[in-house]
Amino acid sequence: MYWVWLIVVGAVVGVLGRLLHPGREPFGFFVTILIGIVSLVVAGIVFSSFWWAALVGIPVAVLLVTLFSRETEHPAV
Repeated sequence: MYWVWLIVVGAVVGVLGRLLHPGREPFGFFVTILIGIVSLVVAGIVFSSFWWAALVGIPVAVLLVTLFSRETEHPAV
């Protein structure tokens, strides 16, 4: 059940990351959800407590959405 909750909360975090990072994103909605899921699953691997995983995974997801959008907006030549 622990991993299912991490995936569900990760999807919600992905949506919130999209809402907290204003402006047009160069990647799709599902990529944002995938970033949220991956960040919470990795935090779940590092931390055994769901609350610690959520507290660490949420800011990491927002940061990853921001970094990923900056990299895809201005690709290297």
